[in-house]
Amino acid sequence: MKEAELANQIKELKDRVEKTRSLINLDKSKIEIKQLESQMSAPDFWADQDRAKTVSQRLAALGAEIKKWDDLTAAIEELGEIVGLDQKDQEVSLRVETEERLAALEKEFVDMEFLVLFDGKYDTANAVVAIHARAGGVDAQDWVEILLRMLMRFCENKGFAVKVLSESRGAEAGIKSIFFEVIGRYAYGYLKSENGVHRLVRISPFDAEKMRHTSFALVEIIPELEEVGDIEIKDEDLRIDVYRAGGHGGQSVNTTDSAVRIVHLPTGITVTCQNERSQRQNKETAMKVLKSKLHQYYQTEIEEERQVLRGEFTEAAWGNQARSYVIHPYKMVKDHRTGYETSDTDSVLNGDLQPFVESYLKHLKNGV
Repeated sequence: MKEAELANQIKELKDRVEKTRSLINLDKSKIEIKQLESQMSAPDFWADQDRAKTVSQRLAALGAEIKKWDDLTAAIEELGEIVGLDQKDQEVSLRVETEERLAALEKEFVDMEFLVLFDGKYDTANAVVAIHARAGGVDAQDWVEILLRMLMRFCENKGFAVKVLSESRGAEAGIKSIFFEVIGRYAYGYLKSENGVHRLVRISPFDAEKMRHTSFALVEIIPELEEVGDIEIKDEDLRIDVYRAGGHGGQSVNTTDSAVRIVHLPTGITVTCQNERSQRQNKETAMKVLKSKLHQYYQTEIEEERQVLRGEFTEAAWGNQARSYVIHPYKMVKDHRTGYETSDTDSVLNGDLQPFVESYLKHLKNGV
């Protein structure tokens, strides 16, 4: 490659990086960093350990993201300076090394450019995930456990922390429902593509006759909101039940009435938390999640009213599945919203959801 052509490619990459930096608004992130640092300097900052941990994690995530963009920009500028030198006497091997370095930086940028798709209001927030068994009996409960493993592995690959809040296991096998928090920058942005009904078609391992069964599970993804100013919850609208926790909470949890279930009577929304150390912590966590769920509930209600007025509303039903997974008689995973599909069911169920995430975000961005 000639020096002029190489220099032009480096300039084009630099321009693309600068444009993308402005689109993801790193200046806003820098302002937030200063605000978080101010909070951490307060004398009583560590009095609330949970709050302090959340702030510290967000500060670290923001700092890491900005550093990554700064390092990429610096590397491109350094490469540009090298190419700008008189290279007539430079060895061919050095020129090849420069080209390889440029290719590596371009690949790195493409991976980071993906963040442009996260333009939703809550895409940078933590996520709260619930998976519920629906039609299919024991197979559906087993399907919930498979989906849980799939999402857990995806979160692990993204570096997200996962905290189980409550779990109800099936008597014979699998999980009836599970509720967990995913902590990490862009957690909601990455996971919102999983919201909806997931259908599995396979030979049932619980059927002695080895018949093909169809199972359904509902996955709920909501952003975890720190402050929900427009949500007012009246005490008389709540029913709060305290009971003895079960599952994997540890001895101190299982021997005390520490689990908390909060029911919002006007909407019927129920939130359960049993895996915190104390009843107070379980109640605080459940209330925080309830506010997030109510916020989403009212936002969805408003949007559905708008769709009704436009004649576009379609009631959510089994026919409106988010995704289907077929393991028998053939292999296919298909997202019914975007049309994206793959025959590599094993990779998907092992947490390779990136293509589905990308196609869904592009689907939202393009409005199709």
